[in-house]
Amino acid sequence: MNYSVGLTSILVVDDDPIAAEALRYTLTTFGYDVTVAGDGIEALAHVRTGKFRIVISDVEMPEMSGIDLCREVRKRDACGYTYMILLTGRCDTDSVVVGLNAGADDYIAKPFHPSELQMRIRTGERLLALESRDLMIFALAKLADRRDHETGGHLERIREYSRLLSLELATDPEFSEEIDEVFIQLIYDTSPLHDIGKVGIPDRILLKPGRLTEDEFAIMAEHAQIGGDTLKAVAEAYPKAAFLQMAHQITISHHERWDGSGYPNGLAGRQIPLPGRIVAMADVYDALTSQRVYKSAYPHHVASKIIQEGSGSHFEPRIVEAFLTLEDEFLAVKEHYDQRRNKASDQFLTQLPPLTIGAANSPEMDRT
Repeated sequence: MNYSVGLTSILVVDDDPIAAEALRYTLTTFGYDVTVAGDGIEALAHVRTGKFRIVISDVEMPEMSGIDLCREVRKRDACGYTYMILLTGRCDTDSVVVGLNAGADDYIAKPFHPSELQMRIRTGERLLALESRDLMIFALAKLADRRDHETGGHLERIREYSRLLSLELATDPEFSEEIDEVFIQLIYDTSPLHDIGKVGIPDRILLKPGRLTEDEFAIMAEHAQIGGDTLKAVAEAYPKAAFLQMAHQITISHHERWDGSGYPNGLAGRQIPLPGRIVAMADVYDALTSQRVYKSAYPHHVASKIIQEGSGSHFEPRIVEAFLTLEDEFLAVKEHYDQRRNKASDQFLTQLPPLTIGAANSPEMDRT
């Protein structure tokens, strides 16, 4: 069964009622929910409802052309991407360039072949599905993060730090075959899921303001296994979904240590998946430089010293080198999100006890 059929609402825009009806009939035959607008102004009102994620528009229309409609739609893309297809009898290079510059995603020449149109629409659906997937990943990560009362921007910083480290490592021939554009995009998208297993940790432990007992730490440490098991089950059900494979690797391995002293599986060195090794660095840096319910924040230079001391024990030495190369970029990301910090969170996280120096080897760091 094709579950996309009947779920996508398409807006057809054409001032020629005969052409519009012919297009509506074709799309309805394919199973789409179709609405027709007679001009660009009417179409823009429909787009603003948020119902239509795919728009097929004629180019030459009175009052507002298809080109102008594209420009107006792009002004509001922050609310969600709209896939724009321009349908026109003019497909010379200059016309196509103008349309693409205005924000069109595709061009189809009149008269169109129905099967070609269907394929073009499916391309749009795949792009929109990727956006929906990314939003869902981040929403799930935020859901887990909300229980932890973190300072604002924790997940946003983690994915930025992970992206920066990946970009730097990609310049090293040792990593160039494994780290490509797909890897970098996937680690950016999935690194916020690293602590999703915290949904299974009781509040009395997760939110405890102070050092955990040995028994409490054992329970806290279960979050990596909980998250890993959950994502592994989903990844096995959808083996071709690369983002699930990486999300599982990150979740299960970001508390492993280079020397084998981490958890949950005591992996060492290159046994630890590369995404987990990268996110481990990003996560610890953010934990050191952020306020938490159990600690106050360290300044950047102290966090950097602790990370350097953890080279070869907690962290892969090459990743520590990458971090040192990127210190200015890390600090810039931190300062950017510090400015956006939620004031309510700041009030909640005042007067916290300091973290004991030597945090790179402290169980408290593994609460991240």
